[in-house]
Amino acid sequence: MKTHRLVMPGDLNQFGYLFGGKMLSWVDEACWIAASLDYPDCQFVTVGMNKVEFHHGVNEGVILEIDCQRCSKGETSVTYAVEVNQNSVDKSAPIFSTQVTFVNVDADGCKRSI
Repeated sequence: MKTHRLVMPGDLNQFGYLFGGKMLSWVDEACWIAASLDYPDCQFVTVGMNKVEFHHGVNEGVILEIDCQRCSKGETSVTYAVEVNQNSVDKSAPIFSTQVTFVNVDADGCKRSI
């Protein structure tokens, strides 16, 4: 699943670059949507991201492409590989990439099968 975000002035830090936390929030949301579309009867919560490393800064006005692809599925969890690129132009130099893992839970927060 691909989605896009426009970097707005309210997304920037004091140096004029995108806050890392904003990027993490967008990535988490995009992957959660992908998982929820793939498994509509599940109630997913984020378990973790395997690596958080930003490859370069992002300025205001940049359109980010967030591409989430399912890479593994377990009994109660699913993991998505995600790559964030600028303007869909240069795929060889992603701004950010990671894997996000979700677990399916019941109403009491206990793990349940997907």
